[in-house]
Formats: sequence, structure tokens, C-alpha cells
Amino acid sequence: MQRLGITHFFNAIFGTIFGWLMQLVGVHPAHPHSPIDDRFALEMLVFFTLVAFFVVVRLTLSVEHPNPAQHVAEMVHEFVSDMGEQVIGHGYDRFQSFVTCVLLFVLLNNVIGLLVGLVPGVVTPTAAPIVPLGIAVLTFLYYNFHGVRVQGPIGYLKHFAGPLWWLAPLLFPIEMISHFARMLSLTVRLYANMFASDMLTLVWFSIIPFAVPAIFLGLHFVVSVLQAFVFMLLAMIYLSMAVAQEH
Repeated sequence: MQRLGITHFFNAIFGTIFGWLMQLVGVHPAHPHSPIDDRFALEMLVFFTLVAFFVVVRLTLSVEHPNPAQHVAEMVHEFVSDMGEQVIGHGYDRFQSFVTCVLLFVLLNNVIGLLVGLVPGVVTPTAAPIVPLGIAVLTFLYYNFHGVRVQGPIGYLKHFAGPLWWLAPLLFPIEMISHFARMLSLTVRLYANMFASDMLTLVWFSIIPFAVPAIFLGLHFVVSVLQAFVFMLLAMIYLSMAVAQEH
């Protein structure tokens, strides 16, 4: 469904390319020349906004006269650095760019939900399962890649066998199932919270369209920030477990 002007704009520019790519992997959209829906368009808007923000910060970087964008970037950098040092420990800096992008991408996609009920057609991208799933799969692939890179394939797989060799046949399949379930856990946690927050806001807008919904918009903001933080924190925890080496 396309109700937003930004959706028509992105379809005009990228619609044909995305339609071709989707058909290439076996996905056949109902409208091949305009496959981008409102949720995807808002995700793209967040992506381009973050890219523009980082470009501006990099081009205007100044020690003597930092601008507001640089102040925001430094605060985010310091916050993620502190968390990374506590959770991951030594060598956390190599993962900082990824977890920072995860934090900001999830946060901005969540916060868009503040416009639900105020701007017709606006939806919260993370209130659809496919969006959190995509971020969860990317996170899963990222930390497993670094686990294999740091410890090697055999060393990394040993983590799933447990400390006792004679229990390995029992523990290994259980650990593998639990490991792959992390994608589901990340997806459902983010999706369910944002979906519930959206529904609650819309219900109150339909019952009492003045004043009262502002309380639930504030609640939505708190949930948005908390869920973005939890997603980043879990990504850090999984990274720390993947790259940890036994001595």
C-alpha cells in the first residue's frame, strides 16, 4: 500500500531496480515497477538520513568549533564506547561502527511511530515482522562471522559442545537450536513491542483524539528508545560471546 509521497518518490527512482532484484531472487511483487511500500520507503528515508548525517559530521569535523551534528555524534560515540567497553571488553572498537548503526537505525525506525495517528499513511517500520527480522539476520551473520574469524571454524564450533566431551552429543544440538533461536528472539521482541505501542496509540487517537494520546506518544518514545538500546545491547552480548576465547 502506497499512501506517502516519499513512497512514490522512491518508486520513481528505485522502483524498477528493486522490482528487478526481487524477481531475480524469486520474489514477485504485485506491482513490479513500484515494489516499494510505505514501510520500506520510511526505512530508506532513515538510511539516507543517517548517511547524510555521517557525511555532514565527517566533512565539518572540527576540534575548535564543533557544530551541533558533531556534538550529537560525539555523545552517541561516547555512549556506545562505554557500553562496548563494559560488555565486549578489549577490542570492542572494531565492532563499534556496526553496533552504532544498529542502535541508530532501530531507534529512528521506532521513533517514526510518533507520527502514527498524526500524519495519514505513516507507519512504524519496526512494527512489521519483516523489518526486525532483517536486522536480526544481519546481526546474526555479523557476530558469527567474527566468531569464526577470531577463533577459526573448529574453535568456534567447540563453544557449542560444552566443557565435557562426553556431553557434546547431547549439548551440541541443543546449543545450536538455542543459537539460531536468537534471530527469532530479536525479531519478536522488537516487533511485538512496537506493534503493541502502535495499536495502543491508534486506539486512543480513535477514542479521544485530543490531549490523552500525547501520554501514549510519550510512552511510545520511551519504548522506542528502550527497544533500540536492548537490541544494541544484545548484539554486543552476542559479539562478546562469539569472540571470547577460553584460556
